[in-house]
Amino acid sequence: MRYDLTGRTLLVTGAARGIGAQLARAAAARGARVALVGLEPERLRRLGAELDAHWHECDVTDQAALDAAVASTVDRFGGIDVVVANAGIANLGTVATGPVDALIRTVEVNLGGVIRTVSAALPHVTEARGHVLIVSSAAAFTAMPGMAAYCASKAGVEQFANVLRMEVRHRGVTVGTAHPIWIDTDLVRDIHDDLASFRGALRRLPWPLSTVVPVDRCVAALLRGIERRSRKVYVPRSLAVVQALRPVVLSGFTDALVARFGGADLVGQMEEEVRRLGRSFGRSSVGG
Repeated sequence: MRYDLTGRTLLVTGAARGIGAQLARAAAARGARVALVGLEPERLRRLGAELDAHWHECDVTDQAALDAAVASTVDRFGGIDVVVANAGIANLGTVATGPVDALIRTVEVNLGGVIRTVSAALPHVTEARGHVLIVSSAAAFTAMPGMAAYCASKAGVEQFANVLRMEVRHRGVTVGTAHPIWIDTDLVRDIHDDLASFRGALRRLPWPLSTVVPVDRCVAALLRGIERRSRKVYVPRSLAVVQALRPVVLSGFTDALVARFGGADLVGQMEEEVRRLGRSFGRSSVGG
């Protein structure tokens, strides 16, 4: 049965741009009341005015700020039916050459931020017998040089959701994870523009791992997943096969294949490019 969003309250983190902003627009168009949480107040203000939405500036690694964002949403709308834990960043570079603080910051935002967001909103979602959508990634079941912290955090996000689902099912709460591949957002465009090594790697990846998906297509899939209270959302759907083949994808055979197709050269090029950039995050990353 379709979970009708009309009149329901949807809280979205990472809502200032990209997937979060477009999902907020799509949900509002379905009649949902939307609360926007993010780190760019001017963007949030404009989007809030566009959608007649509530907004709150908030770093998802700050529990007090998240608690305040949830409380202000409940004050405005009377409760929360759906929480979408979407905020995420990706550091640039390898473990050997990247600042450790950048690696840790990626994990703190992507995994710690999800845990904090869900913990803050869960009592209200439970009261509403609502839905939690946690945005993981295809990186949860794949691996690529330069993405150690990102892949680790997204795999952690998926496992957090898997356990949470078991813990809250008897309370009428459903939990879904979304696994997008490369989505045409500022985060991916920044990496694409900054690193020729990334562009080269993307060309070498097999389908569907080389696919760049328009953000509106991703949002349509996420919204459909919320309305169906789906356990898993893959963008594109063919990623379900990749996850089923995870033992092969993460096997020694794949390691050897990557090495054969210039893995060492790719890593060296990436490390040099990041050194020249002089920064650990894309231009659009906030809080990175």
